Amino acid sequence: MTKINYTNAAIYNHDKQDFETNHYVVVDTETGKIVNTGEGKPDGSVQFDETVDMKGKYVMPGIMNAHTHITSIPTYWWNDGKEDRHSDSREFNTMYAIRNMEDAINNGITYIRNVGAAYDIDIEVKKMQQKGMIKGPKVMTSGRAFTMTGGHGAGSGHEVDGVDEMIKGVRTAMKKGVDNIKLMVTGGVLKNGETPDDIQFNEDEVRAAVVEAHHKGKTVAAHVQGAEGVKEAARAGVDTVEHAFNIDDETIKIFKEHGTAVVPTMNAMYAIYKYGKDTVPEWARHKVVVNIKKHFASITKAAAAGIPIAMGTDAGTPYNGFESESAYEMQLYVEKASMTPAQAIDSATINCARAMHVDDEYGEIATGKYADFIAMDENPIDDISVIQREKDVYQNGVNVHRAIVDVNTGAGVTSEMEAVGR
Repeated sequence: MTKINYTNAAIYNHDKQDFETNHYVVVDTETGKIVNTGEGKPDGSVQFDETVDMKGKYVMPGIMNAHTHITSIPTYWWNDGKEDRHSDSREFNTMYAIRNMEDAINNGITYIRNVGAAYDIDIEVKKMQQKGMIKGPKVMTSGRAFTMTGGHGAGSGHEVDGVDEMIKGVRTAMKKGVDNIKLMVTGGVLKNGETPDDIQFNEDEVRAAVVEAHHKGKTVAAHVQGAEGVKEAARAGVDTVEHAFNIDDETIKIFKEHGTAVVPTMNAMYAIYKYGKDTVPEWARHKVVVNIKKHFASITKAAAAGIPIAMGTDAGTPYNGFESESAYEMQLYVEKASMTPAQAIDSATINCARAMHVDDEYGEIATGKYADFIAMDENPIDDISVIQREKDVYQNGVNVHRAIVDVNTGAGVTSEMEAVGR
């Protein structure tokens, strides 16, 4: 057992919406948890084995991403769309999941909620990560997403129709060990022949899934884009609505009544809008062009109304991967949804932890919480984009990625996404 005192750090405090300088964090690397925090130096009652000087770096909880697809391959769309389409085999999906996991942790993403994985691969990936067999963020699993026959995500999802099939399916998924149930309630962008306004699961089907999941203490995430689908899912009691292209006053009221959180995935739309011309199919890009302004306006409206915003990117969609995109999503909240930098940080930390129902152990730097955090040279309250740059990453109190520094300038290396203009 080793206890490390990380001292001389500026620690983010979500209650104060700012960083507090000259603070320390003592972590127990055996449990992976924080055992003491405070200002200045620990007093004699706090025991530790070694001290690490953080040299005034800005330290915030590790980034949590509530909407990922680790078996998907965003780079397929790069190189002007000339790469061959990847194999749909279990082996190829597993290989990319492991690769995406490593990219995520190296970019400060310490916890993900995976909301749909071919072959239920995320269940086994979680086990491998927990055993230290692979590098990556901690994983909240969903296995295969639920969809109606022929519905959104049917290719890799679990097709069910009606209340009885939904109940059987959800119980089977929980038997396999999933942590969350993902429902495709409406149509979407990346499937031809449907629109974001298509209602695919009815309210009885959604409510049946919610009842079964909540009986076992599991959460429910609903892919919903059009206005009526968003309302239906919220009324049925889902924990989070994903995407939410069209939010009106009635929707806000329903959210507040049911305690619903919104996972915006703004970059999933923005990346296709900016980079998808001539590579993403025109039928998909057309749906983005039609919906992107009202999507951003809806997230702005929800945030202004005090609806909890939990950061999620839809990682795995075109031009939207597992590197700096999570931090870029936070920048979009500031630039496109009128959130403050502190609110954007909260969306990827404490709000995410609450939406995922893991805030007893994650989401803030506090005694009893897991010591997952990132350290930066610059203050993201002054410029939210600095989170996209190279940073030190700590998981369970141990450094798992050290910032790459340009030996000529001494500055952190610019991220790939910044390099292409994001």
